[in-house]
Amino acid sequence: MKNYVQPGNTITLTAPYAVASGDGLFVGSIFGIAAGAAALGEPVETALVGIFDITKVGSQAWTVGAKVYWDDTNKRCTTVATDNTLIGVAVEAVASGAGDTIGRVRLNAAF
Repeated sequence: MKNYVQPGNTITLTAPYAVASGDGLFVGSIFGIAAGAAALGEPVETALVGIFDITKVGSQAWTVGAKVYWDDTNKRCTTVATDNTLIGVAVEAVASGAGDTIGRVRLNAAF
C-alpha cells in the first residue's frame, strides 16, 4: 500500500501540559498515555491502545467492565461521564477507599 503510514498503536503528539512517563494526556479528541516526559508544547510519543494503570479518583469503586472517563481538569480517570471523555473500560475491580487512586484501564482507541 502506497498510502500506509504506521500501525497507529502510538503516535507523536504535542504535550498540552507537562507530562511524565505514564501520565494520561488529552489532545483534541485523542487520549493516550505518555511514553516519556515532555514539557508543555514538546513532542511526546503517546500510546493509544493497551492496558495501563492510571491515576483515578480516590473513594470511587470500579467494577470490571465499567466505562472509564478522563477528567481533563483534574488529570485523572473517573466513572463519572458528565463533562468527561470516554477513554476505555476498567479491567480490574478497585475498592472505594480514599487511598485507592490507581485503576487498570484498557484504552479504547476507536473513534
